[in-house]
Amino acid sequence: MEDKKKDVMKVIQMNFTRLSKGQKLIAEYIMSNYDKAAFMTAAKLGEVVGVSESTVVRFALTLGFSGYPSLQRALQELIKNKLTTVQRLSMSGEYSDNEVGLKKVLRTDMENIKATIDEINLDTFEKVIDSILAAKRVYILGLRSSAALAEYLGFYLGIILDDVKIVSTGISDTFEKIIRVSEDDLVIGISYPRYSRRTLDALKYVKTHQCKVVGITDSLISPIASLADYTLIARSNMLSFVDSLVAPMSLLNALIIAIGMRKRDEIEKYFNELENIWREYNIYDNKDRTNNSENKGAD
Repeated sequence: MEDKKKDVMKVIQMNFTRLSKGQKLIAEYIMSNYDKAAFMTAAKLGEVVGVSESTVVRFALTLGFSGYPSLQRALQELIKNKLTTVQRLSMSGEYSDNEVGLKKVLRTDMENIKATIDEINLDTFEKVIDSILAAKRVYILGLRSSAALAEYLGFYLGIILDDVKIVSTGISDTFEKIIRVSEDDLVIGISYPRYSRRTLDALKYVKTHQCKVVGITDSLISPIASLADYTLIARSNMLSFVDSLVAPMSLLNALIIAIGMRKRDEIEKYFNELENIWREYNIYDNKDRTNNSENKGAD
């Protein structure tokens, strides 16, 4: 069993009777204080519980983890998915120093992208591209904090493809926007902690219509992964009251570019027409500010 698929609390409960006396102390502490244990080193956890560091390491191995760091990551995943926003806010004290917080946030974003690169399944990525291009209509579903990702992906896919519909926040109810979904369509569901129940319900609905589903989320144990035909993982770890959407955004960029390259000849003509429209109607600021600056300097 892969570490990331483990329900750590269930694993502890199932193995409790065969643990040694010292390991049972560790198990009891974690089950009562997992939010604290998740940030303790093996040595610190052993000190708090009253056992040796080696006992903590053996505890992780006994549970089937590859080591204590893997157990620690599983506990941090539990925190990310289960704790309320208020509880997560109370754990964000290290961000109170602006300089420390700035660097930590940027480093965390970099780590999320690196982890996403290491874990991405290229075969799945290719199948997602094929599915998008083969679909009669593409629905992009993302609610709450994931709405920003849905809008971004929908904006660019709407330029490349003929029929793209964004299902995010708005006056119309989510189900009203997907009621015409068919087996020829594709729904891209984007969901990050704390996972929106409405997103999950909407994906369950489209599955009853034999519609193919692509999930974009943070983990294979995400609720939408069990409903998706293909799941793309982009990490969002940020132990604060917000989640990092940098890696998911980067994944969407890769997806958009890959689809654009498949449709290159078609969109080149389309973009040429758009450029003419933009110039004619002054959509963008086209002033030569370099020349203006030089002219001002000469006055």
